[in-house]
Amino acid sequence: MKDSVAEEHLYLDFSHQYRDSIFPLHTSISLFLLSYCDCKLFKIFLVPTSEDVDDKFVTKKLLGDLEVHLISRCQLPVVVQSCCLPAVVVKDGKFCRAGLSVVLRHIIQKTYEADPSKKYVLELLGFKKTCLKACAEVSQWTRLCEISIPLAVEGFLTASPEHCHTIPPDILRLERKLGEPVRVHNDDKIRRQKLQQQKAGAKAAVPVLGKEATEEGETVEMHHRPLPSVELSIAFSKLLVQEEVSGAVNREAPHIRRTKTSDLPLLDHVFAEGLYFTLADIVLLPCIHQFLVSSKKQGKNLVNLPLITAWYRRVQEVPGVKQAAGKCSMELLQLPGLMSAPEEPLQEFSSVPDEIEEENEDSHFIGGPRPTMTKLMENGIEAKFSPHPCPSWTLDWTSLPSAVSPGEGKMSRDRALRKQQQLNNLVAAVTKLAKPGNVIVDFCSGGGHVGIVLAHMMPSCQVVLIENKELSLIRAKDRSDELGLNNIWFIQANLDYFNGNFNIGVALHACGVATDMVMEHCIKAQAAFVISPCCYGFIQNTVKFKYPRSHQFKEILSYKEHMILCRFADQTAVQLPPERRLIGKQCMGLVDLDRARAAEERNYSVQVITMEPESCSPKNNMFVGIPT
Repeated sequence: MKDSVAEEHLYLDFSHQYRDSIFPLHTSISLFLLSYCDCKLFKIFLVPTSEDVDDKFVTKKLLGDLEVHLISRCQLPVVVQSCCLPAVVVKDGKFCRAGLSVVLRHIIQKTYEADPSKKYVLELLGFKKTCLKACAEVSQWTRLCEISIPLAVEGFLTASPEHCHTIPPDILRLERKLGEPVRVHNDDKIRRQKLQQQKAGAKAAVPVLGKEATEEGETVEMHHRPLPSVELSIAFSKLLVQEEVSGAVNREAPHIRRTKTSDLPLLDHVFAEGLYFTLADIVLLPCIHQFLVSSKKQGKNLVNLPLITAWYRRVQEVPGVKQAAGKCSMELLQLPGLMSAPEEPLQEFSSVPDEIEEENEDSHFIGGPRPTMTKLMENGIEAKFSPHPCPSWTLDWTSLPSAVSPGEGKMSRDRALRKQQQLNNLVAAVTKLAKPGNVIVDFCSGGGHVGIVLAHMMPSCQVVLIENKELSLIRAKDRSDELGLNNIWFIQANLDYFNGNFNIGVALHACGVATDMVMEHCIKAQAAFVISPCCYGFIQNTVKFKYPRSHQFKEILSYKEHMILCRFADQTAVQLPPERRLIGKQCMGLVDLDRARAAEERNYSVQVITMEPESCSPKNNMFVGIPT
């Protein structure tokens, strides 16, 4: 194991104990992962939500062999006070990671870096290391695991008896998800194995774990039982650190190799994301465990959830899971005979609404944007741009340290010049708004092009960079360290996990719905904003945002008509014909006018401006919004 790993501080909420879990469930999940990874790299702090928490009761009864400390919320590092927990911060207090998925992925990565022999820990991140990487606002799966299931179980446990007779919709949504076909890398080969097994009527003998592997490395005791599933064979062969077994089926017969992919059988779930045990299973287990324990105590017939209960039993067979559960005082249930005939009517899955309801109307785009634009014009709405307040303003880039310039890195000279021009526009607008002592947040900061310039130019202001991508934020911190900046923080988190107060929000080319998320954060904080949108074609209805945004546009356009504008707003690339680019610019203006009107309905004064020079980017719109 490496000895040079710097200590980091992990902060977890603590509201109460219920049975064998600490709440909120995000805390139980974090502690369970630490136990599964046998990770002692973090100094752990519990942050009580009330003042009547017994120190000894918390540390001794609930946390197994993990050493924890209690800390009040007012004692948290300042950067952590601006974030939802869980959060991890390095000792210098400038770099914080916040939110369940971000923190759990970081725990996994640090564990593996400290001890590369723990390859099973790194494999929790899944194929291409993307498990739960997408933010909850754009990924329904991340939202289900990270937010919806924990909240549904917490609500179920606290509901009055008359309100907990029905299964929460999000639990049913997970049951339905487990019934969907699995898509994995190289699944064509696995599906052909499954077809051959089906043709032969074979039932492969699959290893099932009888005992946990000991810390001294003793051999795991196993027995065999018949399981009619190629999926299980492959999943458990990986868990036992063997090569994917092909002994369960013979070499593919010629007629199997000739079978069309469309005619191959689909793969079934073994674990939450498919065939392999991942971080998603770690997140779900403490939640589903509490739900099943409560359901069993209430005498509920769990035949309604055959896939979830089968998954729950299967997860217990994974090496290390029972041991980790024991450390966390989780008494996992043994659930035999769950597949008996139902004693109560099954709840229809069709009654469970999707998180984002599909539009009833035809979703196919027919025709161009002109009918929609004409419809708006007939109602007195056209794309209008406010004059640029300081079109010739520019930073003296030649006099600035090289680490301030966006040219630092792999950016071409032409692209670096355009990036400088874009920054001129945003920095000019922020300079007019900012006052000494202001907090300026660079949302979707990427490598910190905007935030680092602002921190360098405005030393009397505190600048906060928020970005979901870890490597981008690390590059930004390296540049900041080179410059010796002391007025800058870095937060790796989804936007929803930042809840600090600030005066100005800024974002350069916030992609799709991210522009609306940034605007919403600024409006809730009553902060001014300077935002350049991007990727209009990615705009779509989400759990939080419905389009059109403003009441005025909603009265005129349908969702489909708004989507047509968004689709054509992306057609502004320089290689397109001038007429098409002009239509694209008008569509950009209309989409952003809708956003501006929505902010104005909430007592903001908003200008939509074209950046100077227009050639600095095909996406050259910029909002400047001020609360009135």
